[in-house]
Amino acid sequence: MPISRTTQCLTGLLLGSITLATQAQVPPPPDQQILSSAYTGTAYSPYAGRDFATDVYWGDTHLHTDISMDAGAFGNRLGLDEAYRFARGEEINATNGGPVRLSRPLDFLVVADHSDNMGFFPDMLSGAPHILKDPKGKDWYERIKAGEGVGVALELIGLFSQGNFPKGLVYTPDSQPYKDAWARTVEAAERFNDPGNFTAFIGYEWTSLVRGNNMHRVVVYRDDGDKGGQMVPFTTMAPFGSTTPRDLWTWLEQYEEQTGGNVLAIAHNGNLSNGIMFPMVEQSDGEALDKSWAERRAKWEPLYEITQIKGDGETHPFLSPNDEFADYETWDIGNLDVSEAKTDSMLAGEYAREALKNGMQLAAKFGTNPYQFGLIGSTDSHTSLAAVQEDNFFGKHSGAEPGPERMYHPFMATDSGTIMGWQQVASGLAAVWARDNTREALFDAMERKETYATTGSRMRVRMFGGWNFTADDLNNRQPAFAGYDKGVPMGSDLPKQEGKQAPSFMVFALRDPQGANLDRIQIVKGWYDGEQLKEQVYDVVWSGERKPDRNGRLPAVGNTVDVARASWTNTIGSPELGTVWSDPDFDPQHNAFYYARVLEIPTPRWSTHDAFRFGVDLPEGAPTSTQERGYTSPIWYKP
Repeated sequence: MPISRTTQCLTGLLLGSITLATQAQVPPPPDQQILSSAYTGTAYSPYAGRDFATDVYWGDTHLHTDISMDAGAFGNRLGLDEAYRFARGEEINATNGGPVRLSRPLDFLVVADHSDNMGFFPDMLSGAPHILKDPKGKDWYERIKAGEGVGVALELIGLFSQGNFPKGLVYTPDSQPYKDAWARTVEAAERFNDPGNFTAFIGYEWTSLVRGNNMHRVVVYRDDGDKGGQMVPFTTMAPFGSTTPRDLWTWLEQYEEQTGGNVLAIAHNGNLSNGIMFPMVEQSDGEALDKSWAERRAKWEPLYEITQIKGDGETHPFLSPNDEFADYETWDIGNLDVSEAKTDSMLAGEYAREALKNGMQLAAKFGTNPYQFGLIGSTDSHTSLAAVQEDNFFGKHSGAEPGPERMYHPFMATDSGTIMGWQQVASGLAAVWARDNTREALFDAMERKETYATTGSRMRVRMFGGWNFTADDLNNRQPAFAGYDKGVPMGSDLPKQEGKQAPSFMVFALRDPQGANLDRIQIVKGWYDGEQLKEQVYDVVWSGERKPDRNGRLPAVGNTVDVARASWTNTIGSPELGTVWSDPDFDPQHNAFYYARVLEIPTPRWSTHDAFRFGVDLPEGAPTSTQERGYTSPIWYKP
């Protein structure tokens, strides 16, 4: 049975475990002076000599500054320094003039400016002579100065994606302006990196756009500038790059071989890829999938960005019709430039849960699961501001920063469909369980997938899988010790086990100290029986005295949102939830995965905060409240 626990001690999770401050260990008799390995086995103090992840660190792995051509063209006037200063907690002025600050600093940041034409826009804005010599460059410069930035932005992006950008204005990776832009990027990350306090990763975004379909990846370096600066980024521009992921993986291999460094790639959320983010038959260039492709994708792309400003990417109601929480901040109109309308047949190649299921089927074919990825969230903000709290949301780009009209204007509009300004999503954040706040520790945690995503909340979540967890493991207030001692953390494979015993999962969550109480924790299971792919969502622990109905559905937690005042109360829900749960439908012959989804009680959506602050009405169709959520990396079972 689920064990619901109200707040007993809120300090424990800050140490990577839940502990009672007054708890003491009674030593065993002299002939039994062997401390349990659940406490390290080395000292009386259970915190001495710990060799596992002890804290969660919060960050954004996908932020753009004015160095990105589209960000600059859409109005961003903030550079690398402002992005880092803001992320580490300083107050700065946004592009449109108002002061802005995070409620709490981030622990780490990846500035992921687009590698294509990197550095072009700041040079054009400053009136660089080599740009003004070109008639088109001069025209763009004069139009931007005249306030026509949006029109210029659309023209720039359109010409570049079509391969029609003026050749004299393309910053190729072998050009000095490009090299200078990359050097500035590396230098800024080095200058702001402060091991133990704030981690500034070197990184960039490879921006593959196949017929308008989003195939982007963020590349993250473990390395310092002495290695990270040796090679310029991979682009999509022939002959220097390509739009095919396998060619990016080749670049990653070459980088590690040439520098001795370490890199990984994070796939951009795929809900604007029109079905090509997670192929099942052939790649975007038409080449068939094979064993080598599966092995390389699994190696180089250990994480997936499940949620961000352009929509949530966990699942879709068409794919998960029995999941009452599936239709969350859904963007399903078309691809990135809305040049092609979405069809139901595309959805299976776009969403994380379906990819996790399909990966098991491909593993049966190739021997390797190409979609055995961990989960994170990030912003993809083009404002230089990692600001995605519902009450502090600064939009996708600088043209969508706070103002009384931003909800009402189309964010994207073509003949294929329209996405309105209010449909932007205040999401998300990357949570990483690591030993300390350094490039090395955080990167290693990302590689082993000990990560989770949230839609902006800083709820603390841990999940462990094993074969013999009990309620005592959770209620001793030190579940992390038992979690590592008796099982594996999120992102791992379950240990091998003989027999038909079902696996057990220990999961616990603590609400954001400045946020909302928790509604429930769910375990999402997907499995492959050799013929069909299936899924099931289980409510495993919840707040209050609610009971599931005859169909097994748990009643809603309620809603305390005061729309008129954009506020809510924590009079419902629970500050803390935890349970040990065993799969009641386990079949030892079937491949399966399990991840936790943690839901908060309803709180006001960013659009409700806008309506209140600017004294305007909510647009038709805009939700008044949202249920922030977290998604852990899965744990996999393999027969």
